[in-house]
Amino acid sequence: MQRYIDLHTHTNKSDGTMTPSELVRHAKESGLAAIALTDHDTVAGIEEAVSEGRRVGLEVIPGIELSVISETETHIIGLYIDPKAKALDRAMEKIIESRNVRNIETSRLLKELGIDISVKEAEELAEGGIVGRIHFAKLMVQKGYSETVKEAFDNYLATGKPAFCGRQGITAKEAIEIIRDSGGYSFAAHLHLMRRDDENLRAYIKELKGYGLDGIEGYYTDYSPEMHEKYMMLARELHLKISGGTDFHAGTKPHISIGFGLGNLRVPYALLAQIKN
Repeated sequence: MQRYIDLHTHTNKSDGTMTPSELVRHAKESGLAAIALTDHDTVAGIEEAVSEGRRVGLEVIPGIELSVISETETHIIGLYIDPKAKALDRAMEKIIESRNVRNIETSRLLKELGIDISVKEAEELAEGGIVGRIHFAKLMVQKGYSETVKEAFDNYLATGKPAFCGRQGITAKEAIEIIRDSGGYSFAAHLHLMRRDDENLRAYIKELKGYGLDGIEGYYTDYSPEMHEKYMMLARELHLKISGGTDFHAGTKPHISIGFGLGNLRVPYALLAQIKN
């Protein structure tokens, strides 16, 4: 019997809405064999998730999703990391400092547009988790500036929009090295969001491979069948490993189901053996 996995999930430690334990139980109830917890720029939920995974009988892979300096948008996922690695611990200070500056700039840009949302309000909404654009978007909905979170992103917060701040604390090379030095494997996430044409994307992924990138996300919720095949072929051409997941956020992205995306995604368990070889 085929078993399925989800190697791209988030909790309320970053911009999801489930606790790490809730996420694990939900994945188990959904019939998955394994998940990776890949919160943005934090490993705060990993210990709880791994512990709950042992309790309910679900394989939980420690991970992280790092945002990096890029011409467009680049996220690097780390899988099988050691959340207590010194390399990761050292990097977190720089990453969080950059994120704090970015949040201040996002608030400033929004206020220039007549949208009065403070960093303090975003921090309160995050309840101790990492503050990101999603918290500003939720506040925009609560205060009546936007009808939906998606509308807030589409009109103000997405890449290239008037309140978008692209400041990041580390380069792609640094992210890949941090993941490697933490015992993990690095993967370029959601390639379509890099917004590069095929030739430019291939050159960029080849550049990242030169820094030590292990693979790319070949399965993803928003990939069309044509995208999926194109990225799988790219991985074969460049001799890269394949990862995949839904980018599950629970209430933040309620249309995405853990393990199955929009309903038709199936990430095979066999990928895990390929990743570790």
